[in-house]
Amino acid sequence: MKIKEIYDYLDTISPFETQSSWDNSGLLLGNFNQEIDKIYLALDVDMHLIENASENSLFIVHHPLIFKGLKNLSGEFYPQKLITKMIQKNIALIAMHTNFDLSHLNTYFTSEILRFKIKEQNEFLIYCDVDFKFNELISHVKQILKLNYIRVVKAHDNQIKTLAICTGSGGDLISNVKADCFLSGDFKYHQAMQSYHNKLSLIDIGHYESELCFGEILAKDLQKFHLEVIISVSKNPFQYF
Repeated sequence: MKIKEIYDYLDTISPFETQSSWDNSGLLLGNFNQEIDKIYLALDVDMHLIENASENSLFIVHHPLIFKGLKNLSGEFYPQKLITKMIQKNIALIAMHTNFDLSHLNTYFTSEILRFKIKEQNEFLIYCDVDFKFNELISHVKQILKLNYIRVVKAHDNQIKTLAICTGSGGDLISNVKADCFLSGDFKYHQAMQSYHNKLSLIDIGHYESELCFGEILAKDLQKFHLEVIISVSKNPFQYF
C-alpha cells in the first residue's frame, strides 16, 4: 500500500493543517509513492523500535523525531543516528502531534482513561465538572494511571468542582485556565509559583504518562486498512526512585 493513501486518511481524521505553528507533524521521512508492508504505532521513535521493525514499514508516532533543521545526518547522536538507521531499512515516518492532541488524544485520555465526562473543549484545554477534595482527586488519578508518585501544587483548600485537562506539556496554558485544578505534565517551577499565588492547583502526571495511549487510539482508526498494525510501547526516558 502506498503511504499517500494512509496519509490522506490520517489527514481526514486529524487534519495536519490544525497543528500548532511551531509543530512539525506530517510525513517526515519517505515519500508518498513509497509502498509499505507494515505499520508501527509508537509515542516516540527509539532505537529498540527501529531495530525490531521490518524493512519497508511505516512508523506513525506522536512526537516528531525532527523538530528543527538538521545540518547533517552524520554522527552518533540523537536524532541523526536514528534517522540514518531508518533510511537504511527504508522505514518511513509520519508524526501526528498537536493535530492529534486536538482531534483525539485529549478527549480520549479524559473520557476513556480518567473516566471523566467532558463538559467543554477549548482548543487544547478540556473542562470537566467533578466533585473531589484535592487529596481524593490525587488518589483517583494515581489509582487509574497506576502511579506511585505525582507532583502537585495545592493552591487552596476548596473542593475541586472544575477540572482542566491537557495531555503532554500544558504549562504554557496556565494563564488561560479557568478551573479549580489543572491536570497536565511537565510544569515548570515558575509556572507552579504562578499557579500557587493565583489559587490554581496543579497535578503533574508526567508528559509520558498522559500520552502513552496514543497507539491504542490510532490502532482503532487504522483497522480499515488490510495491513499489520503493531503497537510499540516507547520507553519512558525518566526513571523514579
